Amino acid sequence: MRLAGRTRLGFYPLPLAEAERIRRFLRFPDQQCSALDPCIGDGVAFGEITSDKKVSRYGVELDTGRAEQARSKGIEVIHGNSFDVQCPVESFSLVYLNPPYDFEISEVKSQRMEKLFLEHVYRWLRPGGILVLVVPARRIADCTVLLSRHFRDTRVYRLTEPESVRYGQVAVFGVRRTRQDIDRLQDAEIIQAQLWLGSVEREVQKLEPLSREPDHQYSAPMSGTVRLIHRGLPLDQIEDLLPKSSAYRQVSAVLFAYQADVSGRPLTPLHGGHVGLLCTAGMLNGVFGEGDARHIAHWQSVKLVDKSEEEEGGKTIIREKERFSNELTLVFCTGEIATLK
Repeated sequence: MRLAGRTRLGFYPLPLAEAERIRRFLRFPDQQCSALDPCIGDGVAFGEITSDKKVSRYGVELDTGRAEQARSKGIEVIHGNSFDVQCPVESFSLVYLNPPYDFEISEVKSQRMEKLFLEHVYRWLRPGGILVLVVPARRIADCTVLLSRHFRDTRVYRLTEPESVRYGQVAVFGVRRTRQDIDRLQDAEIIQAQLWLGSVEREVQKLEPLSREPDHQYSAPMSGTVRLIHRGLPLDQIEDLLPKSSAYRQVSAVLFAYQADVSGRPLTPLHGGHVGLLCTAGMLNGVFGEGDARHIAHWQSVKLVDKSEEEEGGKTIIREKERFSNELTLVFCTGEIATLK
């Protein structure tokens, strides 16, 4: 995952239109049932998918702000890491999982987060419970062993919203098998399911799109309330107490080195490249001007993508070329903001 994605903690929300289509594939019981999103984000997509008064909704979110947003929608949210959460097995009627698209960081090995999240939470589903898994098509192969053995009535649909197409996302629906069903499974059935799921990446354009008119409906079983227990560290409390610790004060001079003022005239005239380096290094940031022209200047380097199309052999080839440019943001004392590119 790119650095920009890591700063968002891998948060790339499902478009609301896709969530509305997923909702049409689901049917909830007349009695109470429970649903979980272990990567709930702001709760918008999960709230739409479980928009039924009889559904008790639970979520887990690592980001403080997004956890509060999800709570404001009437969802019981644990602020923390899903891998630090404990739950009784076979508790939920529905699990909606749209995990971070990234590798774990490990000294021994590095597995895909899609697989790790699925392995962690699928046991919390009741037999007959519904799994809705949203991942890039190329990552289905990492989950084939578990999906083929523990889920039946599996269907895969191609997502069509622009953001979903950008990441090549698909929606996987499945019903968790009972222990008896797993015992009766033949090796040939498991192998056949694995081969089919493994071919999704190659055949993604042939998949049926997720439609507003579902060709199949998944009925969630009844379930009661669930107690989730968080065994992880209280991250917010630690963050608040950290600046008060003596160790933090000792290393703060290294972590947050004081930026000395740079003044004086250059010995020789600067070329455009020199000015660009000074700008992106932050050495030309600051407060300038007088009166109404007084302003704050902030430079940054931004990446641009140039696209070109070529016709070759009856096909349109789209080429992308990345380049970097400087961007200057000016904030005037009058409140006016200008961005020069």
